[in-house]
Amino acid sequence: MLELVNTCDPLCVQGEVQAAYAEMFPHGDGEFIPRIFGWAASWFSGRYRDYQAIDAHYHDLEHTMQGVLCMGRLLRRRHQQPSEPRLTQRMMELGLLAMLTHDTGYLKKQDDTEGTGAKYTLIHVDRSIEFAGELMLGNGFPVEEILAVQNMVRCTGVNVKLEGVQFQNPLERTAGFALGTCDLLGQMAATDYVDKLPTLYAELAEAARASPDGRMKAGGFFSSAEDLMQKTPLFWENYVWNKINRDFLGLYRFLNDPYPDGPNDYIDSIQANIARLRRELAARGRR
Repeated sequence: MLELVNTCDPLCVQGEVQAAYAEMFPHGDGEFIPRIFGWAASWFSGRYRDYQAIDAHYHDLEHTMQGVLCMGRLLRRRHQQPSEPRLTQRMMELGLLAMLTHDTGYLKKQDDTEGTGAKYTLIHVDRSIEFAGELMLGNGFPVEEILAVQNMVRCTGVNVKLEGVQFQNPLERTAGFALGTCDLLGQMAATDYVDKLPTLYAELAEAARASPDGRMKAGGFFSSAEDLMQKTPLFWENYVWNKINRDFLGLYRFLNDPYPDGPNDYIDSIQANIARLRRELAARGRR
């Protein structure tokens, strides 16, 4: 399943998400998915208002495509089950828009000439929330839908206290938890995840340098790319696994095929990546 869609090509991802949406809501708005993917292409490529093209090298357009593809798949599989609360067409639409905006906080304005958008790592969730609000307000979305998208984006914060997010209803919370789940699974299951870890470290290092009070270092910042790679298996086992099971209520299980007890391609791919990383680190240690 993971190899069938090229996440470097937004049109391929759009086609997969559109197919999921059409299956779930055959009488839905056939223009909505192309519209929001078009918006995403414009802001990531520097064609939206006074924003530059994305220059963060890990949290780039492909990263967002990995997440939105996973979310389309998860919500489709959940919709096939008698799960409550039932997903509505509008909440599906808002959830996908939330995923597409969740890392817009890495975008820089045209007059921002120092460094890359990675310097905003520490505050990128707040910046993404602000971006989503301005975008949606300018396109006539009602206040309650803007708040829904902003609440979903909040779910992607590393240290977010989910009990403090003021969800307007249980369905909005479910969509937010799906977004948080897929943000993690989409990137960690990618076949080049291990190869991109030094790029992720470079972003974090730039963010640390841009943090005047050293908060990132005080929060357990990695000392090197090697250190990040050494700690990634524990990040999966002690943070991500607990978060997707406990905090996000195990929604990833809807990707089990067949549901509920079949294999899960995303989890299997992540475990394969972690096993590969451990092998490579062990091989370096023997040199």
